[in-house]
This record gives sequence, structure tokens and C-alpha cells, in this order.
Amino acid sequence: MILAWIGALLIGLSLGLLGSGGSILTVPVLVYLVGQDPKVAMAGSLMIVGVISLISAIPYARQKTIDWRMVAWFGIPGLAGAVFGAWLAHFIDGVIQMLIFAVLMLSAAYLMFKPVDLSDAPKAPRAAYKIVADGLVVGAVTGLVGVGGGFLIIPALVLLGGLSMRLAIGTSLVIIAMKSFAGFGAYLEVLSALNLALDWGIIIKFTLIGIIGGWLGHKVSHKFDQQLLRRIFAVFLVLMSVFILYQKLPGLVMGS
Repeated sequence: MILAWIGALLIGLSLGLLGSGGSILTVPVLVYLVGQDPKVAMAGSLMIVGVISLISAIPYARQKTIDWRMVAWFGIPGLAGAVFGAWLAHFIDGVIQMLIFAVLMLSAAYLMFKPVDLSDAPKAPRAAYKIVADGLVVGAVTGLVGVGGGFLIIPALVLLGGLSMRLAIGTSLVIIAMKSFAGFGAYLEVLSALNLALDWGIIIKFTLIGIIGGWLGHKVSHKFDQQLLRRIFAVFLVLMSVFILYQKLPGLVMGS
């Protein structure tokens, strides 16, 4: 279990250092280091990520660097999308979910290795109905596989919502918390239908260690080259996704 606790610390550190990405580590750590069923891991991940994001958003709220209009237009549809994504988990095999998760990791790696322009230059706000549609899609995808989706939400808020980077990070944390808690609630029905149970001891310990890791990461983030960190993390995500594909694809092919 020592490796699992180290994984929990890395989840928080990556969030503190990069502002996103940590939540995408949670499911693999719970599945491969703790040994949980993928659906249990995805449900637990949503609670862990939700609590860490909510606590991390408090300083931004105090500094008034949260765009509450965007929380409403993007976050509330994202909440509905997360519930829908978690509901879909009733009908999707855990192996398929892990394969979708691997593809999502590759997408995150691409965004981190070759990031789009997220400069603080003001951009024209996107039409409200388009923001709603963006929130629904991102919420559904992240709700299905149990991640917060900060690596998708932050670029969307900057490029599509017209927010500055600082506003986007604070706003994203609130949206992630909303989506995560909504998705978690929906996942409880999935687990109940499959006679699966959460391990609250693991959830509490991972959350506490993740909060500590996030605090440490935030404290030392100014000492590191952010671009280099993102590229290192991107390589790690690629390796992790390849491992998941290597492990899950043969079983899927054999079973078809």
C-alpha cells in the first residue's frame, strides 16, 4: 500500500504544480495500486477529486478570481452531463470504460505536451448556448470515466469562454467540484445495481493525502519550469495509457 499512498501524494502534487492533470491519475492508482474494481475506482475518484477541488477553490473565491457567470453557463450543464455520463456506466463494461479512459489520457498528454495558446489576452466571449453545449459534452465524458477534467475545462474556459488564465483556474475548480459530486451521486446507483461497495477508508485517506500534496505543489510551483513539468507529465500519461491499452485490449478482443 506504500505505493498507493505515494500515488495519492503525486495526485495532489500534480494538481498543485500544474493546476490540472492530477485527477486523471486517481483512477489508475486506485485500480492498479489499490486493486479496486474500475467502477468502484471511478466512483471513488469523483469524490476524492471533488473534495480536493472544492478546498482548492477557497483561496480563489476569497480573491474574487472565480467567474460565477461561467460557473452557471458551463458548470450547471456540466453537472447534468456528469450525471448522464455516470448513468451511462450502467450499460458500459468496465473494460470499455478503461479503454475510453486510456484515450482520454492520450488527449490530456497531447494538450500538455503541445499546449494551445492559453495567454491572458482577453478573448471574445462565446455564445451562451455554445458554452452550455461545451459543458454538457465535457461533463458527460468526465462523468463516465470518473475524472475532474481540468485539463479539458481550463482550455475550454480560456479559448471558448474568453476568460483569463487565472480566472479560468479558479472557475474550473468550482466546476470540477460540482461535476464530481453530481457524478458521484449517480455512480452510487451504478454500484448498488452491481452489488459493489465503496471503500470509504481509502477515499478519506486519498483525499487527505491529496490535499497535502496539492498544498506542497502550490508552494513549490514557482521553482519549476511549468512547460518542462507538463511535458514530463505528458510522457508519463502516454506510458500509463499504453499500459492500460496493453492490459485491456487483448481481453476485449478475445471476448468479442
